[in-house]
Amino acid sequence: MSSAEENIPLELETAQKIILRWDSTASEEAREKMIFETNNRQEVDLYLSAVDEIQRSISSTSLDHPSKPTIQIAMARLEDEFRNILISHTNPIIHDDDPPSSSSSSFSSISSTRKHDEDEPEPEPEPEEQEQQDNLNENSVKFLRYDSTCSVATTATMNSSSYRSTSSIREIDLIPSEAVSDLRCIADRMISSGYLRECIQVYGSVRKSAVDSSFKKLGVEKLSIGDVQRLDWEQLETKIRRWIRAAKVCVRTLFASEKKLCEQIFDGIGTSIDDACFMETVKGPAIQLFNFAEAISISRRSPEKLFKILDLHDALMDLIPDIDVVFDSKSSESIRVQAAEILSRLAEAARGILSEFENAVLKEPSKVPVPGGTIHPLTRYVMNYISLISDYKMTLNELIVSKPSTGSRCSGDPSTPDMDFDELEGKQPLAIHLIWIIVILQFNLDGKSKHYKDASLCHLFIMNNVHYIVQKVRGSPELRELIEDDYLKKLTGKFRQAATSYQRATWVRVLYCLRDEGLHVSGGFSSGVSKSALRERFKAFNAMFEEVHRTQAVWLIPDSQLREELRISISEKLIPAYRSFLGRFRSHIESGRHPENYIKYSVEDLEDAVLDFFEGIPVSQHMRRRSE
Repeated sequence: MSSAEENIPLELETAQKIILRWDSTASEEAREKMIFETNNRQEVDLYLSAVDEIQRSISSTSLDHPSKPTIQIAMARLEDEFRNILISHTNPIIHDDDPPSSSSSSFSSISSTRKHDEDEPEPEPEPEEQEQQDNLNENSVKFLRYDSTCSVATTATMNSSSYRSTSSIREIDLIPSEAVSDLRCIADRMISSGYLRECIQVYGSVRKSAVDSSFKKLGVEKLSIGDVQRLDWEQLETKIRRWIRAAKVCVRTLFASEKKLCEQIFDGIGTSIDDACFMETVKGPAIQLFNFAEAISISRRSPEKLFKILDLHDALMDLIPDIDVVFDSKSSESIRVQAAEILSRLAEAARGILSEFENAVLKEPSKVPVPGGTIHPLTRYVMNYISLISDYKMTLNELIVSKPSTGSRCSGDPSTPDMDFDELEGKQPLAIHLIWIIVILQFNLDGKSKHYKDASLCHLFIMNNVHYIVQKVRGSPELRELIEDDYLKKLTGKFRQAATSYQRATWVRVLYCLRDEGLHVSGGFSSGVSKSALRERFKAFNAMFEEVHRTQAVWLIPDSQLREELRISISEKLIPAYRSFLGRFRSHIESGRHPENYIKYSVEDLEDAVLDFFEGIPVSQHMRRRSE
């Protein structure tokens, strides 16, 4: 026995024996049992006291101490105990019977940022809109399946009996207080013995695994930025909705609770150790979480992405204060910076998409006329789009701060409409952008109307489409508030002017047949009506009306009220004129041969025929329908 061993105090010798009794490398029993799992708390206290005794002995001398191998054995044991306590008390925040990323598996008081529930089914299109889902050619603006919703309010089943609230943050107790106390006792001894790195690594590996498990249950996938950008947009829409729900849970509950646990275990043991353990646990998952939003923010811009990008922007904007609270240390600054930069890029993407959308509407190239002069698919698409934009007016009013860059006053460029933005002085920039979109939509529609060979149909097409624009503005309180009534009056005047132009192009020629000029003859010994001229006049009227009736019955005015108003206007001009003409000249025809060849229609016949107009149905079907 060496002199050093002979001089070992009894307390130290007892402590060494206790440590060696739990040396798992030397004892089968020690390998199979865990000290902190025994029901005998006295054994736990004995072991910790033994460690304290050896630490005091070692710290009292600067020379190599014979107990150093013993303390190494003790630290290895405590590392195992530390790991075992963490693992045995690590329960999933999201339970196995909860569906992945289900709203029911999130946590309480996570508020919705949009007025619709994101799981709400999309509304069915109106029947006439369904019929008009014609595909524009491949170079045209795509039709979209809109989803103007954002995140759903969620509820939670807490995995703990208590939680504390800081604003919207919901911290829950991840590990029972008794286990936390044991972990703190072990961490204190490991760190004071110089085993800080091992302690942090064990803690980080176990807790990171728990965070990864919660990520999986929440549907947060391990996707690189490149992986995200290779996904098609329909897949991304679903993933964005899931991400918004998951991000709120991750920041406000998962990460916040991990931070709380680190504070409970490590606060006061050493400088910034709790923060080091926290970052060891969540830095990788946090980067994984925010990489998805970053990939969306830098992806290729296209109109269909705007609303999901705005949903992302709003969700992240809502989370920024909580991110600043949870990641408030110097070592977590990179997370705060990443979130702020993503938010800025999402805002820039939204501005860029709006500008590109304006350009796409202006240059949409389809030239095939829609049958019957009805509402063009582009009109439906654009007005649905800007109606949804108005749902996001609070966000966009903050993001859109400049006027459209493509508009100019009297530019002289035939490919761009002229617009005097001075007339819109005082309007919000977003409102000016929406009015500009309507202006360029009308400009495009004016070009499309020229592809109709019939001038009457050209005017009817403009009337239908501008009327649809007016109705969409009137039907959306948010959009109407942005557009304002002064511009709405201009739009209303335009579709009424188109209706007037249609009537002139169609009915002036028809009514011209019912004039008196050219029917009277005079001279010599007699004056009166030229029967031959009168017969030709009736024949011309019949032929012209029949042609208008045949062609315009298949023209379509989808809006029933507008259709009825135009029929009434036609009747008010046609029926009195025909009744008067017939009253003045019927006797001249009926006194001759075969009057039925010339007077083919009664006033009632014309009244019935007007009801066939603009139904989009051939005349033969109207006649069949009336006979049934």
